Amino acid sequence: MSIPADFRVVLGDGDPRCPENPLPRMVVLHGPHLKNCLHAYTIEAMEEIEEGIKALPRGSDARKRASRMILGKSWDTEVDKDGRIVLPQRLRQQIGLTGEATMAAMGDFFEIWNAETYAEVEAAEAAAMEEEFDGDFDPLSLIYPPGSD
Repeated sequence: MSIPADFRVVLGDGDPRCPENPLPRMVVLHGPHLKNCLHAYTIEAMEEIEEGIKALPRGSDARKRASRMILGKSWDTEVDKDGRIVLPQRLRQQIGLTGEATMAAMGDFFEIWNAETYAEVEAAEAAAMEEEFDGDFDPLSLIYPPGSD
């Protein structure tokens, strides 16, 4: 699948071996806890996550769970010279990806979805917000709620 050029720039900026090596790496998280999508992180963002896990007490249940659910469910890959990656079959199956993929920027990572599933989830979320706010919803209100100065 092709990674959008803007996303490739971010991946390159977050890979300490770039620009000497022009092929940026990324880490894809998977697992049932992600519900219909995969999460893709830069190398530096994943290192921050790993540091957070290492900060948990050694041998603790929290560290074991985080290690299994995050480190044990991560897949490292490299974007090829044409801007593509090849998702393993098990990851495609997890999100039901048989055709077109949709990638959604999420700030410090991006999501990879089956395009049809993403459209359904996005439409359901939009309908819920319209209902909650009586059709007068501005997404910026999520960032700057009324009365928060």
